[in-house]
Amino acid sequence: MSSLRIETTKLGATDIDVSQVCLGTWAIGGWLWGGSDDSQCIATIRAALDQGITFIDTAAVYGFGHSESLVGQAWKGHVARDKVVLATKAGLQWSDDGKVTRNCTRERLLQEIDDSLQRLQTDYIDLYQIHWPDPLVPIEETAEVMAGLLASGKIRAIGVSNYNPEQMDRFRSVAPLHSVQPPYNLFERQIDADVRPYAQQHGLAILAYGAICRGLLSGKMTAEPTFEGDDIRQYDPKFKAPRYTAYLDAVAKLDAFAQERFQRGVLELAVRWVIDQGAIALWGARHPQQLDRVQQVFGWSLSEADRDEIAAIVNATITDPVGPEFMAPPARK
Repeated sequence: MSSLRIETTKLGATDIDVSQVCLGTWAIGGWLWGGSDDSQCIATIRAALDQGITFIDTAAVYGFGHSESLVGQAWKGHVARDKVVLATKAGLQWSDDGKVTRNCTRERLLQEIDDSLQRLQTDYIDLYQIHWPDPLVPIEETAEVMAGLLASGKIRAIGVSNYNPEQMDRFRSVAPLHSVQPPYNLFERQIDADVRPYAQQHGLAILAYGAICRGLLSGKMTAEPTFEGDDIRQYDPKFKAPRYTAYLDAVAKLDAFAQERFQRGVLELAVRWVIDQGAIALWGARHPQQLDRVQQVFGWSLSEADRDEIAAIVNATITDPVGPEFMAPPARK
């Protein structure tokens, strides 16, 4: 049953309606998150749809196809195709030993679209995104392939992820562009200087990934977290001493601010902040209960004074900030 509390918006300059919270499914693929439970993951995707989250973002590389397959299994038979907006990403390749590199060649993209359609159990993808720019392939060539996919009807909208304004300008010289997906959260605000104003100037939707900063803004991280297997947070500088203590301190102060001002927690505050900055917030989850507080994000908003106070808390507490740069995959040799 869909909830009326979920706010919606248009996907950039398209006529595609999407929920302001998008389910992020990187962890659902298991890869770089210490594995996952398939039945729990399918239940999570269906719980999101039942809550009124109509927008699901995945990528071919998440679990090396596994995340897309689970998304396909989850929506099929649960909702009608026109009740879900499916976004996925292409342009990364992986080897048998799990090494990931960038590959935006025409051949790779044309293979990936067909593989993704099959795994997602659909004959079109609503939003198809280039995951990372490939320094070995001209951006114009990549854009030309995407324009062809749009014209063919295999995709309804084109997006890029991790592109800067100059790269988006080059892309837009050849093909329409409807969205950009950068890392963006209370702790990682680098796009305020360039990507966010560019997107707003050119009518692009901003899909903010890492809105909860890999769980750091969930309010549930402990002083000594344990990460299983290949969990990417083992390599995230934010989760290493002495920085981690400062980030946890900021989370505690933000939580106190949210409780006092809005009777909400830091999780809802973090997601609301992203939405009020003009972006769509990607909410990563792999257990249904991780979505229990989605409804609490809606029906209120942050004033400019609130946002100033939040920035003051973050800036005063975190004196040695670090960005999300560690996540960038390498180029091919």
